Amino acid sequence: MNKSFDIMYKNTAMTSTKPKPKNIAEYIASAPKESQKKLREMYVCLKDAAPKAETGLKWGMPALSHKRILVMFAGFPHHIGFYPTPSAIKAFKKELAKYKHAKGSVQFPLEKPLPLPLIRKMTAFRIKEAVLQDGKWRSGTR
Repeated sequence: MNKSFDIMYKNTAMTSTKPKPKNIAEYIASAPKESQKKLREMYVCLKDAAPKAETGLKWGMPALSHKRILVMFAGFPHHIGFYPTPSAIKAFKKELAKYKHAKGSVQFPLEKPLPLPLIRKMTAFRIKEAVLQDGKWRSGTR
């Protein structure tokens, strides 16, 4: 191997000694500073939309679950990632047209207000799916 490659590789985030967050509060505190306020706002919105949901970290991201994962979210330097599953993205395709989105995710830019009514509607949609035994993402063991 090349020594310069070894030096570059050792300086990547993969070798970070920063402790992994154990809960959502720690996740938000460890997120990029510029996203922390929006992450708190997103968390409050989701807890209001799904007050009976369990909260925790799934795949290293904040998640709300009810028998299976309902939604997840994450903070980045320029946006908040929201992961409501592909079915929710498809159901709200028109409302999401002005945001960058993919099959199961949407990006809300930090410089714009979070679309809280839309986030609540998408979360309610996921709760309905969970109650109707949606077989998508499941929380816990498989």
